[in-house]
Amino acid sequence: MSVVGLGDRDRLLAAAIAAVEVAGQVIRPFFRSGLGAELKGDQSPVTVADRNAEQAMRTLLSQRVPEAGILGEEFGLDRPDARLRWVLDPIDGTRAFITGRPTFGILVGLLMDGVPVLGIIDQPITGERWVGVAGEPTHFAGPFGGAAGTRSCLSLNEAELSCTSPAMMDGATQPRFDALEAGVRRTSWGGDCYAYGLLALGHIDIIAERDMKIWDWAALVPVIEGAGGRVTDWNGDRLREDGDGSVLAVGDPALGDRAVEALRGRPG
Repeated sequence: MSVVGLGDRDRLLAAAIAAVEVAGQVIRPFFRSGLGAELKGDQSPVTVADRNAEQAMRTLLSQRVPEAGILGEEFGLDRPDARLRWVLDPIDGTRAFITGRPTFGILVGLLMDGVPVLGIIDQPITGERWVGVAGEPTHFAGPFGGAAGTRSCLSLNEAELSCTSPAMMDGATQPRFDALEAGVRRTSWGGDCYAYGLLALGHIDIIAERDMKIWDWAALVPVIEGAGGRVTDWNGDRLREDGDGSVLAVGDPALGDRAVEALRGRPG
C-alpha cells in the first residue's frame, strides 16, 4: 500500500518531518540535564520531555493534516474514525534518555486503514534520521556515515541478534527467545528503536522483542521494509494493533522463516 498520491505523499512526509523536528527542539534541552522521571501505571518511565514533545507534535500535525487521527503513547487517540492515523512515540527509549545515552529516538508513523505507510526514526542528539515511505527505498542521513540497506544473511549461525532488554520476556516467551538465541552468532542488548535503525543500515540481522505497543513499531515497518528487510510478529504474521505484542525484524527476508522456526523450537 502506498501513500495516496504524489500530492498527498509530499504533504504527509513534510508534516512528519516537521513533527520530528519540533519534537527534537523540545527534547534536546532536557538531555543530560538530570531530568527526573515518573512511573506510569505499567511501571514504564515518563518525563516532562516525553509529554511536551508529544503535545508539540500533536499540535503541529493537527494543523498540517487536520483530517488525520492521532494516537500517541502519552495522550491517547484523537479522531478514531479517520482513515489516516498518525502514531507517535515522542521518546522511544525513555530509560536510555534519562540515563544520558543517545540510543533513544523520536518515532512518527502514519497508518492508512491500519497499515503503516510512512515512518521516521529520528535521533535528535546524534542528528541521524531514517525515513521510510511504503513502496520507496528508505532514506538515511547522519554524520557518522552509513547507507540505508540491509545485508544478506541466510544462516542463523551467522546472524547478529538484538533485543532491548531481557525483561521483555516472561515465563512463556523466555524459552522461545532462548531457542532463537542458541542458534545465532551473537546477541547484543539495548537500543530501543535505534537498533532497528542499525538493522536498516545492515549492522544487525535480527531483532526479536515482546510487549511492543503500536507506537513502538508503526514507524519502524516502512523504514525496515524500504531498506530491504521484513517485519512480522513471532509467528511470521503481519503486525496488528490487536496482536500479541511480539515483533520480529530481519534484515534478510529469507532469514525470517528460519527465525520463526527457531522461535517455535524448531531451528531451521
